[in-house]
This record gives sequence, structure tokens and C-alpha cells, in this order.
Amino acid sequence: MARSSRRGKNEINAGSMADIAFLLLIFFLVTTTFPNDRGILFTLPPKPDPNQPPPDVTKNQRNIFKILVNSNDQLLVEDEPVRNVDAIKDQVKEFVLNNGRNPNMSDSPEEAVVSFKTDRGSSYEIFIDVLDQLDAAYNEMYGERVGMTGDKFRELRNTVKKSPEQRRLYDKARGKENGKVTFPKNISIAEPSNVGG
Repeated sequence: MARSSRRGKNEINAGSMADIAFLLLIFFLVTTTFPNDRGILFTLPPKPDPNQPPPDVTKNQRNIFKILVNSNDQLLVEDEPVRNVDAIKDQVKEFVLNNGRNPNMSDSPEEAVVSFKTDRGSSYEIFIDVLDQLDAAYNEMYGERVGMTGDKFRELRNTVKKSPEQRRLYDKARGKENGKVTFPKNISIAEPSNVGG
């Protein structure tokens, strides 16, 4: 009679697999960086006092540079159709830096206001493209005042902790004297009209 030897099936001990998977999960959660989408940064005016009537703002029409975007994403700049969004930057610079030379443009950078209005049906893409052009125009104007490019000024502007020299350049570019900015970034974004919504 032959003896049957019963050998057990060889099994792999998987008890530590769960530990390894857990450690890998922790490793990837700790080392992964998630993009920080900051959105559009604006300095908003202070909330008005509800007990006070709104201030009466009077501006000479020649100091207002008007940009309109309709629900078909078509641009109207100073009542003229514009096909290329990139053209806005140079037009804004010419308008703001006019200093009263052309009677149809702004009196000074301090008085110049860029008014931007859209329809409810306008796309976010055109809205962001126009805002990028306005930001680039002001960055170039500020940068030129202190001998740097618009991109370098934008880097300086976005530097959180500025050195005393960087602070001096930044204030000089914006014309800050005695706590007052004489070359402000006056961009007015009007509430969209209901057309196309």
C-alpha cells in the first residue's frame, strides 16, 4: 500500500500586501502637488455704506476708453469693430499715455478710465482675453517707467515679499507719492447687459 503524502498547497502570504498598498497610497498623497488655481485677482472697492447715497462720479467722456463685447464675442473698441483682441493693448497704451495731446483721448493717466462691458452671452474666453490685454498694457506702461519689460514688472508685482529696492521700483512705476498713486490702473468692469443671455 502506497503512502499518500499530502502536501499542502503553497500559498503566498498576502498579509503584508495591504500594508504596502496603504504605504504607497500615503506616499503618493503626501508627495503629489495640486495646482492652486487662484482665479482672477482684483482689488475691489470697499463696500458702500447703505445709509449714504452713491457718490456722483463725473468724468469727461474723452477720459473713458470703451470696450464692448457682444454675445457673439465681437469686439467694439471706441465704437469701432476690432477683429484681433491683441490690438487692444496698444490702443489702451496710446489712450492712457496721451496726456492731453490728442483732444479725443485722455487728459492724463490719472484721469484715464478703461471701461469694459460684455453681454450675458459673451464667452469667458473673450472676457479673459480682453482682461489679459488690459493687464499687459498697464504692466508695459508701468515697466517702461522704471526701465523694465512688462513681463518683468508683472513678476515684480506678483512678488509677495518685496525688498526695499523692489518696493521703491514698484511705487515709482505706479507714481506713488505721499501715499497717493498718480498713475492708477483704472479699469471699470460694468455689469453685463442681458442681451444674448
